[in-house]
Amino acid sequence: MEWLSEEQQRIWRNYLAMTSGLHTAMHRQLQQDCELSLSDYDVLVALSEQGPLRINELGDLIGWEQSRVSHQLRRMRGRGLVEREGDSDDRRGATVMITDAGVAALETAAPGHVELVRSVMFDGLSEAQLQVFGSAVEAVLGRIRAVDQGA
Repeated sequence: MEWLSEEQQRIWRNYLAMTSGLHTAMHRQLQQDCELSLSDYDVLVALSEQGPLRINELGDLIGWEQSRVSHQLRRMRGRGLVEREGDSDDRRGATVMITDAGVAALETAAPGHVELVRSVMFDGLSEAQLQVFGSAVEAVLGRIRAVDQGA
């Protein structure tokens, strides 16, 4: 087995620190602004952009296992953020949609969330850095998708 080079190790650890710090900051901002979790926000964004989705489609869209989606939706239904229609025993047949309360929560959350992401991710990057960063992210995602499809 070939170990990571010093540079690869440095980049990898910095990446992990960056993503962990970003998730922590986003979660904190959402909790302070509107008492949503980052998971709540992910679901609400997906439903607001795509419209009603079957539960398995929602899981595929946000990259979650079905059990995580089901638990998250149960919590969100209890708070009136989403509704579920259809066969309660068949996750493939049940559809989930955002409620008016979910739309209101998302409208409250989005401005602060966008400002946070812009300020920590993109402000201070040159156009060239942004292009390189975007290309690197797309390349890694492409390899992840290829591995997932082979599994």
